[in-house]
Amino acid sequence: MALQKGDKAPSFKLYNTNKQEVSLEDFEGKNLIIHFFPAAFTGVCTAQLCTMRDNIEYYTRLNADVVGISVDMLFSLGKFKDEQNYTFDLLSDFNKQTIRDYGVYFENFAFGMKGVASRAAFVIDKDGVIQYAEVLDSPANLPDFQAIKSTLESL
Repeated sequence: MALQKGDKAPSFKLYNTNKQEVSLEDFEGKNLIIHFFPAAFTGVCTAQLCTMRDNIEYYTRLNADVVGISVDMLFSLGKFKDEQNYTFDLLSDFNKQTIRDYGVYFENFAFGMKGVASRAAFVIDKDGVIQYAEVLDSPANLPDFQAIKSTLESL
């Protein structure tokens, strides 16, 4: 079951593309937007993260950091990040624990691939409480970016 507004965000420790461990606790005192996405280098995933990249200054003004999480290896994520000029961390959940903890484990993706992240977005406040949670039924759909902005503006 996916997490909901008011739930305490599950802790995580994942590696970024610089091979550094990043945890939820690293963002204490700031708002955090987590974007889960099925796979690097795919069209909708690229659009999802590019939308965040293109609005990063807006989120920074609202005391919010952004991370993207997928089950891709950190090396693939590094290439994806470089090609798209993302200025935020992409984190590898290769072992699929965080997608399970957040209730976004997508069993059957495409072409027989199993066990990726559902497309999802969470806004976690500076105290580690989920203020917005959206898990999409179809990987073809994008999160509601306006709802994410509205949530941050209300914090």
